[in-house]
Amino acid sequence: MSPHPYNESPLGGQMETEHNEDLQRLYKLISGADDVKAFLDGMTRYAAAALSRATGARVECAVTLWRRKRAVTIAGSSDDAILLDGIEQAIGDGPAQAALETLSPELLSDAGTDQRWPKYCKDLSLAGVRSVLGVPLSLGADSAAALNFFATEAGLFTDEAIKEAVLFANIAADALRIALRIATADTLAEDLKAAMGRRTAIDLACGMIMAQSHCTQDEAFAFLQKASQNRNEKLHAVAEGIITGTNRGSATTTFFQD
Repeated sequence: MSPHPYNESPLGGQMETEHNEDLQRLYKLISGADDVKAFLDGMTRYAAAALSRATGARVECAVTLWRRKRAVTIAGSSDDAILLDGIEQAIGDGPAQAALETLSPELLSDAGTDQRWPKYCKDLSLAGVRSVLGVPLSLGADSAAALNFFATEAGLFTDEAIKEAVLFANIAADALRIALRIATADTLAEDLKAAMGRRTAIDLACGMIMAQSHCTQDEAFAFLQKASQNRNEKLHAVAEGIITGTNRGSATTTFFQD
């Protein structure tokens, strides 16, 4: 696929400086954010500031992130931006959705005259918004995201403004990919820690049963499995109950007694 023409504009000196500053802010945001949602909130604030700077008018921004086997994450530069993005999510069609399908910017220049999304345009007009720009973020096979820029003025997003939005989106996508990799690694680490904790509880419970009942480790583990099935509880929950003495069959009893 050939590059979209909006990706081909050279950077002037001041613009290049501004984009370098945007990049630095986003990378600092990665280390400072507690989670992906916090990163997205910060990213949309920077995106709104960049487009407000480019257009000379107030622009709000929201982002919707889809990840495999995860709930959709929506963030915005303000509560209004999140509500406006929710209009498109509820309808299921609009500039951001179209941008994800075409992998290129999608412009709604005037909600009062655009014929592509009549319900969406009507709801936008009621909210006082006249123009919207959807820009996709390139994240790879397992994730997808799009920025939605909102303005109260029709025709605000000129070709130059769209180029600015695409350049920011390219920078933001690089930073977001890193943030997602870190979040995935953290989740795997937490899952591993939890699994190790469950394994430790099971091993400790088996040891207690072996000491009380003078049985082998295999026999102790079989007892845990049987108790788990009979009580319809997770194996580690039965083990933790034995350790804390809260099971009906207390750890102070002999486990193989009738």
